[in-house]
Amino acid sequence: MLSYVTRGPVSNQELNALFSTGWPSWQREPDTSDWQPVLDHCLVYVTARNDGRLVGFVHVAWDGRDHAFLLDPRVHPDYRHQGIGVELVRLAARSASQAGCEWLHVDYDADLAPFYAACGFQPTQAGVIRLM
Repeated sequence: MLSYVTRGPVSNQELNALFSTGWPSWQREPDTSDWQPVLDHCLVYVTARNDGRLVGFVHVAWDGRDHAFLLDPRVHPDYRHQGIGVELVRLAARSASQAGCEWLHVDYDADLAPFYAACGFQPTQAGVIRLM
């Protein structure tokens, strides 16, 4: 059974396993990130689980006021194209709105435009500076 939880318990091991899937092995080493600082500082995070197994995740950073930033939406490849990602984004957006945010920003590669359109995002001009 599929369930969604806002700010529910999630381990580094679970998140690293999820984030290590879906990438060709030559492109990405298994993830060993410490997610606790991310979880502690974000406005909200939402998990999706199927019978207890983590199958989806998204988190939202914010400026403390009006602007929220959608980050790292991820659905396990075996569970994609079932509406899980859209529901994760919907729940994250609702939480950001309830926290008083007026805008939810996201950046994405062009091939993901249909997914973000399905989530309600509208394209806008933006810029980015690579810092590292």
